[in-house]
Amino acid sequence: MLKMAGTNAAKRAASPTRAISPPPLKRTAATTTKTTKTTVTKKSAANFFTPVSQKKPDSLAWRIVNNTLIVGKYSGQQQESSAEKKQKIAAFDLDSTLITSASGATFARSPKDWKWWNSSVPSRVRELNSEGYQVVVVSNQKQISLKKGATESKSYNNFKEKVTAVLNDLDVPLSVYAATESDEYRKPRLGMWREFLEDYDLDVSGVDLKSSFFVGDAAGRPGDHSQVDRGFAVNIGVDFKTPEEFFLNQAPEAFEKTFDPTSYLHTGEQDPPLFTRLHPLELVIFCGSPGAGKSTFYWNNLEPLGYKRVNQDILKSRPKCLKVAREHLTDGKSVAVDNTNADPETRAHWTSLAKDLKIPIRCVLFLASPELCKHNNAARAVNRTLNPESRTFLPGIAFGDFGRRFKEPSLDEGLSDIIRVEFRFRGGDEEKRLWSQYY
Repeated sequence: MLKMAGTNAAKRAASPTRAISPPPLKRTAATTTKTTKTTVTKKSAANFFTPVSQKKPDSLAWRIVNNTLIVGKYSGQQQESSAEKKQKIAAFDLDSTLITSASGATFARSPKDWKWWNSSVPSRVRELNSEGYQVVVVSNQKQISLKKGATESKSYNNFKEKVTAVLNDLDVPLSVYAATESDEYRKPRLGMWREFLEDYDLDVSGVDLKSSFFVGDAAGRPGDHSQVDRGFAVNIGVDFKTPEEFFLNQAPEAFEKTFDPTSYLHTGEQDPPLFTRLHPLELVIFCGSPGAGKSTFYWNNLEPLGYKRVNQDILKSRPKCLKVAREHLTDGKSVAVDNTNADPETRAHWTSLAKDLKIPIRCVLFLASPELCKHNNAARAVNRTLNPESRTFLPGIAFGDFGRRFKEPSLDEGLSDIIRVEFRFRGGDEEKRLWSQYY
């Protein structure tokens, strides 16, 4: 496991080999009144009658990991846990799951603009703590800006103020993880989950996945902004519920499974050759979106046949690509042009070169949906083993630009033939496991 060092915090030492079970905090003496299963403690009663402006924060520590991940750890009233059993986890999204804006706005207007998503939320979370669950909040918070200097941003301070109020009200041991960038920490990727496991030594002692669950609102239902929460639960291997299902006991709603990465895994069956040389000297151009698998196709199918690769990401300009391709072809070496070549105008530069040199030009057309290409983009950006060329994460505009310019190639452009390639991911078991996660 790749361990990312955090900033503004020292990571724990190597985990001991003995059984891990931190001593429980001493319970606060409490007068308990059974009212709709809500436990009232002296502290919570005192908090109720104390003005918010006079309340003191409890044991709440904040840190930032790798300049993008916010971690807040609150040590409220602890329940004794068993060292012999694997830990049960109750994980939640934050916004539109535990809380919502009090104003009704999509995004909170101030740190005080929040209320419980439903009145049953705080008592239900406290019950989970009493039942031995470890509660954790895992949230995407891209609107927060984390400055690298000494001064904390207003958005970060507002987030801390709001979450502090939420945790003080709950008063159970709970950690909050908030991803602020589109990196390895952002759901449905597992960076926040791994950080949580390491923080509590659960990467050593283990998690009871069958008893654990994740609750979130991004479930792929009609009207949902995405299904990243559902994908996050699938990646972890735990049960998933929406807030309506968990807190209100509503029946599961239908959702649209728009993209399933496992359907693109190569089955292991022997394929016929995906590409064969037809002429002693030829020019081959690729046509496909970023993330469609063009470079992998070259290394697996054309490089072994001796084709020289021309790539604009490396050479930086089309004139340089044309110059290098001409030199190789003049030297008697076939060339593969590993660029997007989205439209006839771009491809015309290459058909003109082939005509000038009096050699055939062929086209490999990569058939990959925008969802698949974006998945490839994210999977390789956050997994070094899937990214031998160290490709950086591409912004969404790269895929939109290709889609706007794309016109399917035609033999009328002067191409001698067009080879259509359907994407299938090939690799070992661990590579397939990584690639088939949701990103």
